[in-house]
Amino acid sequence: MSGQAVNENKMGIQPINKLILSMSLPIMVSMLIQALYNIVDSIFVSKISENAFTAVSLAFPVQNLMIAVAAGTGVGINALLSKSLGEKNLDDANKTAHNGIFLTVIHCLIFVVFGLFFTRIFFEAQSNNSEIVEYGVEYLTICLVAGFGIFFEITFERLLQSTGRTMYTMFTQGAGAIINIILDPCLIFGLGPFPKMGIAGAAAATVIGQIAAMAMGLVFNIKFNKEINMSMKGFRPCGRIIRKIYSVGIPSIIMQSITSVMTFGMNRILGGFADTAQAVLGAYFKLQSFVFMPVFGLNNGMVPVLSYNFGARNKKRMTDSIKISIVYAMILMVIGFALMQLIPGVLLGMFDASETMMSMGVTALRIISISFLFAGFCIIISSSLQALGHGVFSMFISITRQLVVLLPAAYLLSKLGNVDYVWWAFPIAEIASVVCSVLFMRNIYNKVIKPIGE
Repeated sequence: MSGQAVNENKMGIQPINKLILSMSLPIMVSMLIQALYNIVDSIFVSKISENAFTAVSLAFPVQNLMIAVAAGTGVGINALLSKSLGEKNLDDANKTAHNGIFLTVIHCLIFVVFGLFFTRIFFEAQSNNSEIVEYGVEYLTICLVAGFGIFFEITFERLLQSTGRTMYTMFTQGAGAIINIILDPCLIFGLGPFPKMGIAGAAAATVIGQIAAMAMGLVFNIKFNKEINMSMKGFRPCGRIIRKIYSVGIPSIIMQSITSVMTFGMNRILGGFADTAQAVLGAYFKLQSFVFMPVFGLNNGMVPVLSYNFGARNKKRMTDSIKISIVYAMILMVIGFALMQLIPGVLLGMFDASETMMSMGVTALRIISISFLFAGFCIIISSSLQALGHGVFSMFISITRQLVVLLPAAYLLSKLGNVDYVWWAFPIAEIASVVCSVLFMRNIYNKVIKPIGE
């Protein structure tokens, strides 16, 4: 009880600025490591060829969908398990863990089927280049058929988080990332005793890192997570528990899956110009993760502060949390904007960009990064709406930005016959997102925040 009281005291009385920074920085560092590992992965693949890099970029929507399904289900497992433990209902807590593991097996099998029978169709829908298609099929098939690592890694991490053992999840993520980074050059280029596997080596390094993280997560749960009995002996699926997991998890899956739909659509549009345009989009997504991940970390630190003070009915601390977070988010985004305006060539050079890719990419990064000036504000507002119990507005903003505005704008701009125009769809979509964010936040402020203390 005393530890809980200290926590509550900290959330309620510590200066907001110091509080948000202390809660956000560890998460920001963890997310930066993840972004670094994604970039390093792509840098090594780009050394094979631009077509290999394009193939991996085209695989992104499916890989993102895997994470969306795993993480979204994990949110449902986490919420129900934490609630059951809070109620001292150990039977439901164990049932949640066991049914969560069961759902993870089902999700793995679905993606294995996709990997065995549909990867070629997926790549041929995005590219007419036979080399890119072959590279893509080789890479994605391995990632999907051996993709159980990422599914179980995320599930085991959520089980640890549900019981407050978040430190162990940092170990699993860090170890998985380090193993991947070490194995990438070894398996791609055949260094030392390792075989030269090319793009298959990149996929193998990825899944081995995920499996290692999964194994660590399982060991940590068995050894340290005493609140949960990990034994599946006598297990039977429970419809009641599964429905409760999905009732929370499916909205989260949809939110995270929108990016996959948007990226697939953009690759289809850009494929009408050149394979290089798809490579540029892939490079952009890798680079932007390095800018966005710290903001998401800040975001994750802000949400519990806002939620706590919402519960405590402290209007000033609520508004201060939002305002301070917006300022920090916008500072981070301005830094990202400045880098992409000043040194786009240096950034693209990390991916061994050809002359054509460099010329197209410099223009793309400078245009797309204009959206950064608005994105920090939108991210914080969207999460604030979730923290205040109005997540449906956040989902609406995300759908509006990526599907209602960005894709149609990109399609219409592509009809002008110049790929440079297509990149303007990103700033246009972000401006639309700002408008939606302001309107929704004003509505929620007047209904939820303003009446507090009146």
